[in-house]
Amino acid sequence: MASLTALLLSIVLGPWLITRLRDFQIGQHIREEGPKSHQKKAGTPTMGGLLIGVSILVPTLLWANLREPAVWVALSGLVSFGAIGFWDDYLKVRRKRNLGLKARQKLALEVVAAMLVGVMLLAMNARGVYSTSINVPFFKNLKPDLLIHSLLSNPWTFPLAFAFFFGFLMLVLVGASNAVNLTDGLDGLAIGLMIIAAGAMTALSYVSGHADFARYLELSRTPGAYELTIFCGAMTGASLGFLWYNAHPAQIFMGDVGSLALGGGLGVVAVLLKQEILLLFIGGVYVIESISVILQVASFKLRGKRIFKMAPLHHHFEALGWQEAKIITRFWITGLVMALFALTTLKLR
Repeated sequence: MASLTALLLSIVLGPWLITRLRDFQIGQHIREEGPKSHQKKAGTPTMGGLLIGVSILVPTLLWANLREPAVWVALSGLVSFGAIGFWDDYLKVRRKRNLGLKARQKLALEVVAAMLVGVMLLAMNARGVYSTSINVPFFKNLKPDLLIHSLLSNPWTFPLAFAFFFGFLMLVLVGASNAVNLTDGLDGLAIGLMIIAAGAMTALSYVSGHADFARYLELSRTPGAYELTIFCGAMTGASLGFLWYNAHPAQIFMGDVGSLALGGGLGVVAVLLKQEILLLFIGGVYVIESISVILQVASFKLRGKRIFKMAPLHHHFEALGWQEAKIITRFWITGLVMALFALTTLKLR
C-alpha cells in the first residue's frame, strides 16, 4: 500500500509540479564543460525531487508505525540531505548558473546531517533498540562492532571509539548521497537505478525485521526494522512514479534536492539494517560512477592525464558515441545484476 500510494501521488502530482516549475521559470542550467548534446536540455524544469520527497513522506507517515524510532531516523536522513540539495538547487536557479553551494559548504552540511543521524542512532543504542555491529557478506559469524567497546572502557581511548563510529557513518551517508548525485546525469538513469536499489532494500528490510528469517540467515537484527519495509516500499513507488516523467526525453529533472535525499535515505536504511557493506553491491553502479570521478580527478592532478574521455562514467560512453537510451538501459541491467548478487549473499555464507 505504501508503494502504491507513493506511485499514485507522484503520477497525479507530477503534471501540476511541472507546470508550476515552468511558471516560476525554475529550469535546469547545463554546465558548459558537459556534453554538447545536453545543451538542448537547458530550461527543463528541475527540483523535481520535491515530488519524490512528498511521495515518500506521505505514505510513510500514513502506513508506518510511527512509534518505531527507526522510521524517524530514516525520515530524518531523507529530509536533512534533501534540504541541503534544495538549498543548492535554489542558489543555482537564483544565480541562473550551474553553480550552487561550494563543494566545501555542501560537504560540511552533509557531515552535519550525518552526525545528526549518528546522534539519533546512539540514542537508540542506549535504549537497546539498535546494535552498532554490522553484517559482513559471506561471513555469518563475523559481525564487527563499529562502536569499539574495548575503547570505551578507557577514558583515554573513549573519544577514539566515537570518532571511528561517526567517521564510518559519514563515509556511508555522505558517500551514498553524493554517489546518487553524480549518477544523475542522464534522463532516468539515477531514478531507474534507485528503483532497483530501493526494491532490494525493501526485501532486506523484510527479512531483517522478520524474527525467523533474521535468525535463519543470522543477520544482526534491529527491532522495528520491519517498519523500514514501509519506508523502502515508498521509496520504490515514488521513484517508479517519478520515472514516468523523468524517462528519456525527460519532462522534469530531480535536481540535488532529489538525488541527495534519495542517496541519504538509502544510506540511512543500510545503516539501520546493518548492511553498510552490502550497499556497495546494491548501489553498485552508483559506486562505479563515483570511483570513475575519483580516478579521473586523481589522475589529472597527479599525471596531468585523463583516464576517461569525460567523467562520470556515463559521459565517457556518450563521448564514445553511445546513444543515451543505450547507456541508460545497460546501466540499469548492470545495477539489477549487482542488486540480485547482493541478495544472494544472504544465503551464500
